[in-house]
Amino acid sequence: MDSSAPTAPPSPPTPAPRITGLEGAYEVIQRLRKRLQERVIGRDGVIDLVILALIADGHVLLEDFPGSGKTTLAKALGEAIVDDLPQDEIANIRRVQFTPDLLPSDVTGTTVFDPNTARFHFRPGPIFAHVLLADEINRTSPKVQSALLEAMAEKQTTVDNHTYRLDDLFFVIATQNPLDLAGTFPLPAAQLDRFLFKIRMTHISRDSELELLNNLKRVRTGDGATAAPVTRTEILDVRRLLESSIYVAPAVKEALVDIAAATRASDRVLQGLSTRSLVLMLPALQARALSQRRAYVNAEDVEALAFYVFGHRLELAPGAGRSEEVIAACCKQSLERLAKSTLRR
Repeated sequence: MDSSAPTAPPSPPTPAPRITGLEGAYEVIQRLRKRLQERVIGRDGVIDLVILALIADGHVLLEDFPGSGKTTLAKALGEAIVDDLPQDEIANIRRVQFTPDLLPSDVTGTTVFDPNTARFHFRPGPIFAHVLLADEINRTSPKVQSALLEAMAEKQTTVDNHTYRLDDLFFVIATQNPLDLAGTFPLPAAQLDRFLFKIRMTHISRDSELELLNNLKRVRTGDGATAAPVTRTEILDVRRLLESSIYVAPAVKEALVDIAAATRASDRVLQGLSTRSLVLMLPALQARALSQRRAYVNAEDVEALAFYVFGHRLELAPGAGRSEEVIAACCKQSLERLAKSTLRR
């Protein structure tokens, strides 16, 4: 063969198959769940909630003491998502270790001067990623915590009066230590409200700890993984399907409004639920219905997610008791009426 002969141009990359139906969307969720379960032992319930937040286009705050696997879960999620856009230079996952001396520009990026061109250029910060791990977010000041507000709410960030778009997939999974630990700052209410779920992690079971110790090398390296990763396009397709294919009956929306009213009227609550919390609740409910292979939202979905969505948004009165008990009391009548309603399309 003549080595000087022109070679054919490389074939363009084959695009990932588009998700067009609920069965395809459900398969994506199952594949992602299996992938995470192979890397994170004994956290099946937390994994399910993180996946729901991801496909509902929300963000997650994980709380527990150090060494409980919060960071491992976040890294496993980022590594389970493949960017199928070859021209895309956005990292799959970036990590920010929040410390007292951190600056907002360390998160969002900054403008730097290039002496060779005599021009200023924007240097993107770690916020430009598909999955951002905000590690120990409550170990830095509220000024730095607020650097995430615009990004989490609008998928954009403004630096030196210039607004930069983030990727459509942008997902924050933040970790924090309990507030009774030294050197922690409470998250402002506005920052807490940006998180769809706040999940308090507990110790895993004895059997799960033994399984982790017996398979430590495999879990750390990911060797032997049998589940294929998911792509960025697949996740975005699942998000689009939620709104168009998972039915939310008027009775569900009425129940959410009544629950919010009950929290505002309760003498055990100083500040009740905001309208934004109800808006964020809808895609979360649709995501859970999809994960249960249903095309409609029911009372079980509301009951399962109420504490994770509402718990960190309520300000309780002194002596009010546990937030779980307050939320359950405020939801009781509305959920009973909802359970008797016809919710299918």
